[in-house]
Order: sequence, then structure tokens, then C-alpha cells
Amino acid sequence: MSRNYPSVAGLCRDLGINRTQFNRYLSGESFPRPDVLHRICGFFGVDARILLEPVEDLTPVSSGLLSHPEIAEYVGHGSTNLPETEFPSGFYRYSRRAFIDNSLYARGLLFVTRKDGFTIMRGFEPKKAMLHQGLKATKDAREFRGLVLRQEEGIAALVSHKNAMTCTYNFLSKVTSFQANFFEGYATRTVRESVTGRRATRMVYEHLGNQTGEILTTARTAGICNKEDLSPFHLRLLRPDEPFQ
Repeated sequence: MSRNYPSVAGLCRDLGINRTQFNRYLSGESFPRPDVLHRICGFFGVDARILLEPVEDLTPVSSGLLSHPEIAEYVGHGSTNLPETEFPSGFYRYSRRAFIDNSLYARGLLFVTRKDGFTIMRGFEPKKAMLHQGLKATKDAREFRGLVLRQEEGIAALVSHKNAMTCTYNFLSKVTSFQANFFEGYATRTVRESVTGRRATRMVYEHLGNQTGEILTTARTAGICNKEDLSPFHLRLLRPDEPFQ
């Protein structure tokens, strides 16, 4: 199972196990404690029968696209294995310049969770933002979901609405700050160059953790807004007076 991972050093970091000790496990010189064994089995999605039966009989075979043999080594486990320390689960406040109007901004709330070894993003477009664009504001029309992938310098997210034939691509890196809960980058949408409005713009994510008050406030104020409505630090990271390169 370790051979299928890009590097033993990276595997040890993600497992939270000392590399020297992990090498002892691999060579049979040492045996992991029950809690460590549970962590290893949970990480690889197998059970403790790995000690008694051939690994190939235990490793789950996924029929998902990211596990397809043609691309598994390119956008497989190395990309989907995104540690909590790099991009924690929970609620995020986001802001960016509006795609439809250069003078306006969009802000909202989204939720990140882990499921079946993947990092999933989910949220709802604000009703006012949908109506502002002349779109339906039903629950199904407003909901968006996406897959978050690990990148060398941050994270990438491919996000789309239900049954939509377009999507947005977000790339963000962690910002050096006191609480280390901000991510900055950009968002792009899959439309032709001739379509009116922006196709790429800066974007900010702010991890809200367990701040219930901030989460509720963000939910109530989500939507299209003016520059003055954004928090000072979000505005600083968005750099509205500098052209997007």
C-alpha cells in the first residue's frame, strides 16, 4: 500500500507517524499499537486483516473516475488525499468580484467535509444573487457542489451546479496570518471569451471554524454587495485597485 503512495515521507506526514518508526513497521522490526494500527487502516480504507491476508485481497477497488487506470496516477490518491491541517473541514466565508458586474462583489458561505476519502464542498448561491442575474432561485438551482484537490502550493476546487454544463475552477493558497484561517487565490468560469462579464477574478476563503455568530451573520448577508460591505482583510487580499494578472 505504501508503494502506491507518491513518497514515504509524505505518507508519514499525513499519517502523523515518525518515518523511522514507520520503516520499522514495514520491515517487521516493530508492531504498531492498536491506535496506530487503526489510524493506518482508516487512512488506506482497509481493516486489520492486512496482517493476515494478501494486500491485494483487501485494497478496495473503486469504479470512480479518479481511480480509472488511465488517470489514477495523475489525479488519484496524491491529489484527493487532502489533510485537515492543509484545508480543514467546516464552514468558510468567501468573497470575490462579481462575474456579471465589475463594480459589485459576491460573498457567501460554503461547507467543506470529508467523505469516502474525498474532500467535498457544498453551498447555496444567495437568492438575491440568483435573482440579480435573472435566474431561478429554487433550492435545486441555487445549490452547488465541488471536489477539492490537493495541489503543490494550495488547493483546487472544481465546482458546479446540479446538472450544469458549466463550472468554476478555484485555486487558493493559505495566507500567512495570525490565525492561519485565510486562503487567497482566484476563480475562473468555463465560458467563452465573447461572453459579457469577467471570466477570472481574485477570490478569498476564510475558515470560520466554530464561530456560530460569524457563520449566521455570513448566511444572512450573503449575496451581491458593494466594495464597502466587505471586511477590511478580505478587501486587502482581493486588491480591487490592482488588475488581475
